[in-house]
Amino acid sequence: MPNASPSLARRSARLLRTSLFVQVAFALVVGAVVGAVWPQAGSVVQPLGDGFVRLIKALIAPLVFCVVVTGIAKAGDLKAFGRIGLKALIWFEVATSVALVVGLVAGNLVRPGSGMDVDPATLDTAAVDAETGGGELPSTSEFLLHSLPDSAVGAFAENNLLQVLVLACLVGAALLHLGHTKVPAILPAVEQAQEVVFAVVGFIMRLAPLAVFGATAHLVGEYGVGALSTYGKLIGVCYAVALLFLVLLGAALKAFTGVSLWKFVRYTREELLLALGTASSETVMPRMMQKLRQAGCRDDAVGLVLPTGYSFNLDGASIYLSVATLFIAQAVGVDLTLGQQVTVVLVLMLTSKGMAGVPGSAFLALSATASALGVIPAGAVALLLGVDRIMDTMRVATNLLGNCVAVFAVSKWEGALDHDRARKVLDGEIAFVEEDDAAGPVTAKAPASGTGTGTGTGTGTDADTGGAPGTDTAPAAAVAPTGTGTAPGAGTGTGTGTGTGG
Repeated sequence: MPNASPSLARRSARLLRTSLFVQVAFALVVGAVVGAVWPQAGSVVQPLGDGFVRLIKALIAPLVFCVVVTGIAKAGDLKAFGRIGLKALIWFEVATSVALVVGLVAGNLVRPGSGMDVDPATLDTAAVDAETGGGELPSTSEFLLHSLPDSAVGAFAENNLLQVLVLACLVGAALLHLGHTKVPAILPAVEQAQEVVFAVVGFIMRLAPLAVFGATAHLVGEYGVGALSTYGKLIGVCYAVALLFLVLLGAALKAFTGVSLWKFVRYTREELLLALGTASSETVMPRMMQKLRQAGCRDDAVGLVLPTGYSFNLDGASIYLSVATLFIAQAVGVDLTLGQQVTVVLVLMLTSKGMAGVPGSAFLALSATASALGVIPAGAVALLLGVDRIMDTMRVATNLLGNCVAVFAVSKWEGALDHDRARKVLDGEIAFVEEDDAAGPVTAKAPASGTGTGTGTGTGTDADTGGAPGTDTAPAAAVAPTGTGTAPGAGTGTGTGTGTGG
């Protein structure tokens, strides 16, 4: 018994040193405590989180470019890549529509804003303008046009993922058209660049606990727990709806692909905790791409579906927008009819697609929805200023898992999913390996060692110029078979030669 405590302490210390999940979880707890006890310290350590996000974002564009180009070139079929893109868009639209409808149903049943009786005239609409920077969401035509790059360098400099995807698709198509014989050095160079990017991501990920500590301390210090008492019902509804949606998503994934969402959550627990701690799903995109590829999803499916989902498949944001619209209407005493709620769904189906990368996009989407309905004062959006940041955790987790589920589903749909490997990886039979540490996935079990033997015979001729017949012994060309393991077999060979004298 006396040895139990030291042993536990040593195990805990070892986990804290070696496990990224434990490190991030520890940083999350410490950050929450620091933010609650010393709120002013939150602003001081906030740059830790912001700096980490900036470093990761700097690598996302080149990583997406490399993965998509190699995926297209290795697949060897541009039509297959087009099918993947179309199927992904269909999945995205169905998933976001379900998220919007589930959110509206929950908002009608629970009525989180009922009884607040808020006078819109008393709300500070200038605060909304400050949050959004006076911007607005792009129209559908503007959104589509903006996804086309006007500068190859600009797409990378602005970190515009859709433009980078378009460039990557064009380069990948060009490589297929020209063939490896005409441009033999391009694809290997892109693959090597991809390995370098993954290696740099591995370096930056070591800073993840510091980033989570800084972001959590800032969040708790700035908003505290006061918002929970004011907006507790709205927060509870949004998180409950998100959980219900993930359960439905997990059931669909299991039925369609046989993959368990719970096992995938366990497999990616480090990335999920990091995304929650930094309130950004972009921080884990590189690692998620590695893990999805090693879990049996083909490179071209991962490279296209996951980055595209960051703009087109915002399930968590869709849930929040639908519930928040009803919350605002109920808070100011407006009862929306069924027809008006259908309008809400249609408007949000469009506006949610242009939210990525736009400052204050949730407020802009809600303002656009209120304007389309014509019965909700636009200033009522200011009601959500105190709670929007707290919703980030729900939005990030749901968006991220929704996009990963989309990768599995589209891969299965296209026949690009290795079911046996997915099962083994999620069951822990095959361990995840950082792609900067190994050229490819390896198994968790140690390879067997073995030996093999081989025999060979050879013949030789003697070109003697003398008068007597010559004899010689020719070395045999023996090739030994490989043994059952990683060790090659030891082969032996014997040979005989005959020679004729001139």
